[in-house]
Amino acid sequence: VQLQASGGGLVQAGGSLTLSCAASGRTFSDYLMGWFRQAPGKEREFVAAISWSGGRTSYAGSVKGRSTISRDNAKNTVYLQMNSLKPEDTAVYYCAAKRTSWIATATGAYDSWGQGTQVTVSS
Repeated sequence: VQLQASGGGLVQAGGSLTLSCAASGRTFSDYLMGWFRQAPGKEREFVAAISWSGGRTSYAGSVKGRSTISRDNAKNTVYLQMNSLKPEDTAVYYCAAKRTSWIATATGAYDSWGQGTQVTVSS
């Protein structure tokens, strides 16, 4: 599956942003979808994941309560809505996919990755 992330940008602290990831090439509804982020000088880290049906989700503690992952299988798109953004949310955000019915949070568990979209939160 090919992934194309978009929606990043510059936002002030406390603001909101919605990222999108469009998938193509395979049956989107067969895939677990995840969002990860990587800040300069840091390891890539898990942000959120959503099961193939959308019935199960998982969030990193750092974004739980401030972010919502969702998907529209008819549009082959997964979203990450982020609210109350903080400067420490600044990173390149990547969407990822894995053909499984399970939820996975490990970077190495995912098979396909998008190109990343930059999110910068100013204080």
